[in-house]
This record gives sequence, structure tokens and C-alpha cells, in this order.
Amino acid sequence: HAFQIPVTSINIGQQHANHGRNLSSSTSPLSSSPSQRSRNIAPQLASTANTDVDEVLDTIDRAPCLDGVCASSPASSETDNPTGDSPSTDASNGDESSSSTSSSTSGEAILRLGSMTGPTVWSEFGRLSQEHDVANLGQGFPDWLPPDFAVESLVSATVDSTKFPHQYTRTAGHPNLVKQLARRYSKHMGRTIDPMNEVSVTVGASQALYLSLQTLVKPGDEVILFEPFFDLYVNQIKLAGGTPVFVPLTFVPYNDANDDNDDNKEITGGTWILEPEKLENAVSSKTRAIILNSPHNPTGKVFTLSEMKTIAKNVEKAGPQCVVISDEVYKYIVHSPPEEEEDDDDIDGLSSSCRGHVHFASLPNMWDRTITVSSAGKTFSATGWQVGWCIAPSHLVSPIHQLLPYVQFCASTVIQEALARTLPRADEPYEGYDSYYEYLNSKYRRKRDLLGRALTEAGFAIQDYDATPGGGFFIFARITPELRAAIPPERLEAPFARNPAAPGGVARLDWALCQWMAEEKGVLCIPSSPFFSTERALEGASDEFIRVAFCKEDETIERAAAALMGLRATAGEECHDDEMDATVVAGGEVVLNGSD
Repeated sequence: HAFQIPVTSINIGQQHANHGRNLSSSTSPLSSSPSQRSRNIAPQLASTANTDVDEVLDTIDRAPCLDGVCASSPASSETDNPTGDSPSTDASNGDESSSSTSSSTSGEAILRLGSMTGPTVWSEFGRLSQEHDVANLGQGFPDWLPPDFAVESLVSATVDSTKFPHQYTRTAGHPNLVKQLARRYSKHMGRTIDPMNEVSVTVGASQALYLSLQTLVKPGDEVILFEPFFDLYVNQIKLAGGTPVFVPLTFVPYNDANDDNDDNKEITGGTWILEPEKLENAVSSKTRAIILNSPHNPTGKVFTLSEMKTIAKNVEKAGPQCVVISDEVYKYIVHSPPEEEEDDDDIDGLSSSCRGHVHFASLPNMWDRTITVSSAGKTFSATGWQVGWCIAPSHLVSPIHQLLPYVQFCASTVIQEALARTLPRADEPYEGYDSYYEYLNSKYRRKRDLLGRALTEAGFAIQDYDATPGGGFFIFARITPELRAAIPPERLEAPFARNPAAPGGVARLDWALCQWMAEEKGVLCIPSSPFFSTERALEGASDEFIRVAFCKEDETIERAAAALMGLRATAGEECHDDEMDATVVAGGEVVLNGSD
């Protein structure tokens, strides 16, 4: 790009790794345990009378967050409550007053979250990324600049005084942006979208989801989630007073047809499918909403047309109160499109720039029952822009418009204007491709394959993208017995097995593997258990999977590949599983003897 911003005393690579937080492991409260971090700030400040205050403040992160380490996180004694019930007596000292005081002083939102206000997988693995030198394949944000035309649009929007970009704009959405969105979604949906009454702009897709649920759900209502699910959904449902109802997707391995009693059966990747009867059993007159995420985080699943029709059928079965919230933030990243189904003529107005993606609202009779949620962050590699939106009929968008002024007056005017200028340019030829969207999918397809080969060579089983459609930028890798054998046995026992950030406070196989890889092997991935309900995670439903992001520079992926190969060496040198023996032979090939 044609700009240079002078930066002093900042390591840019480390800034990316720390999400912009300049944290020093030697002076930061992050080096302490989670229960101590929030109490370390005052002593640290008090002991620096002769130190420049700005230097001290730069080492402290006081804001609660999902994507990093927070000194302000509550002490574990204040939040440890795996069951999600009301606070219990502190068994260590019998002190019941602190719990009751905490309950009596907490607001309704905190009480609804209960134990979920403590450490999270993101804060825990954010800490690991800062304390260890790792190739970070954890959180889903690209580590490169947005496309040049997006940056140019941002700059031009910033200096265009005729548009008043630095002042408030329309609360429901900047006029230039809602008109662009209406134009695009009219094509997507095969109908004319009213920019002023059927579009709402929010601070990112997360706020669009939050406002959708707040305007729909009341205490006693149920919201269906397909499991595994993006972990944000559960707490947003609880904040609205609703009850999450989990419908498990079924993992079907590619070798499922083999004899289940075959001890030598290969552990393979597979396909996640929606079994109609599971959804039918979950739907009732209490069902207020169904959250659909396609392409899907964390599995990368692209819901098929027939599965979407099953969902539509059950929406009508539930009753007129039932609405679908369709989270489509990855719609432009369908790197392995599904084959067209025979009856796809039923779908109106699909956009060529969304190849492989079906907008749920475009299904027959579903426009009036759907809030479509999306954002610019994933598409334009600009997750910090934080502009999202809802597209829906006026009777669903109007309540969101009513609520918006009480949440924030407007999303950033500058960013909204920049995005309005960016969108039409994305349809133009780019880097030798017919459009930016084609370039984007090609880029992610190549990165997916680069990481996929590394994972396979390291011993993981992954999805075959020639056989199974895929989207987004995560691989949901399956842990093989070979890799399980490589984990030091103490990692599966106390104290490692107890972690307040893990579901139910129990760090199972997936968590143990990811923590061990981060601390000792130099690569950071995310365990799958936080994407499952606590009950199913404790039953072991998530034990076999980890989530790995490929929205990273090639250098990061190649560094991770080298680190991952160290797992195979460990698997051969240290086989800890009584039922399996793995040895490394000449050339680094791993041979398995016996089975698990």
C-alpha cells in the first residue's frame, strides 16, 4: 500500500500475536494464576512511584474480553460453578456470605450468565499465546491487511468532508451503506429490499445477533442451536432470558460403513450431517428461534439445500412465533462448493458472487420468518472494522431499529462510508480473477490445502474437500489414537485436568492436547469442547476434535507445520497408551501396532 505509518518501540509481529495489547510476560499480571490476576493491578501501580505511569499502564489490560487475557477477569473463586446453578458455599472456608453478597449486588445480566462470567477458552489460550512462542492458529482473524481497494476506500472516506464522516450518522445505518446492502441483498434474495425499513446496521455481527435475540426472546422461550456451535450464541440467548436447546449434528466418518468390530479400522475424517428427527424432537411451541450458521463455525460445514428445507419445515411446524436467525458471516468463503441439487430451481435470486451459498431467507415462505445476519470483517479481512447488519422484513427489523439508540447511537460513520465504497469495488476484476470474491476463495482454498497437508502428515484426520463441501476458514481436525498416545499421561490428570475455563471446569482430551501443543510444541489451536454443551462435552462428545484456523500468512502455517511434525516424533518416542504402540521408522513414517 502507498502509506507508511511510523511506529517506534513496537514489534509488529508481537502486536498481531497480542491483538494489539503490549503485554510483557515479566511485568504483566498475566503471569499469575487466573484467580490472582485481577488483584495484581493495584500493588503493581503502587510499587512504581518512580516509574513513568504510562509505561506501567501499557502492561495492564483492564477490559474484559473474549479474545485475550484480562486482568479484570473475576477471581476463579468468584466464578467457579460448573453446574451453572446459583453460587454455592466456598468449601475451603465455609464462607457463605461472599457468594450471597455477590448474588445480591449483581445485575440481572450477570445473574443470567451465572458461572459463564469467568475465564473462557479465549482468555486461557490468549494467555498461552502470550506466554509461549507459538505459531498461532487459534483465533479466527486474518493476519494480513484488507485488500488495497478497501484501504483506499477507508482513506478516501476519512478525508471526504462532503460526507461528514466524523459525525453521527443515521442510527439504523448510514444511508450510503444501507442502500448498497439493499441493492446487493435484493439480488441475493430475489426480491426488492427496502434500505430504510428492512436493513439495520450494527457494531459487528455479534451485536446484530444480540439485538435480534433481545427483540425476539423473553423468559421461557427456547432457542435451538445446532451442536457444535459458536460459543457466543449460548450466552447471548441467556442474556435475553431464553433457554438454549441443543440439536447435535452427527459426525459420519468416511469409513463408517466398515465393520465396527474391525480393530484395525483407520480413523478418518468425515461429514457433519443434520438428522431430521433430532430437530423434529427438539422443536415445540416454546421454540422462538433457530440459529443457523452456514458456513459453520467451528466445523466448516455448509448446510445442504435439503437440510435447509428440513429446517424450514420445522419452523412452520413450531408455529408462527418461530423465527430463524441466519448467521452468514462466511457466505463469501465457500472454498469447496456443494454440487447443485436436482431441485435447486426452487431457490430464487442466488448471486454468482456467493457461489455455493444458499441464503435461508430465499427459501419459499422463509423471508417473513428470517433475520439474516452478516458483516464485513471476514470477507474483507478487516475484523476490526466492526460493521455488521441485519436484513429482514420490516416487522422483524423495526424492533431492532427501536432498540438501537439505547445500545449505541450509531456504528462508526467513517467505517460505514468506507464499506459503502468498498462493496461495489469488490465485484470488479481483482488480481487476475473476475472479482475479489473469486480471488478470496482461491486464496483460502490454497491455505486450507497447505494446512490440511500439514495436519494429515502430523497424524490428524481431516475432511476430504473433494467429497464434502466446506466453507469458512477453520479445519475441525480429528485426533487419532496415535496423537492421543503422544500426550504425556500427567496432562490428562490433576492439576492439568482441572481448569475453570474448560466446560464444567474439566479439561478433557481435546483441551489437554491443545494446551500441551501450545506449551511444549510451539503451535496453538483451539479445543473443541467450548463449542459443545457442557453436558455433551463432559460425556466426551468433543474429545476427538480441535479447531485449527488457516486464515493466517503462509509463514505462520509453515511454521505451524514444522511444529506439528514434532507431534509424530513424540508419538513414536513416547507411546503412553496401553492399547496402542506407535514407533517411528526410517524416513519419519509412523507405524501403528495394535489398536485403540
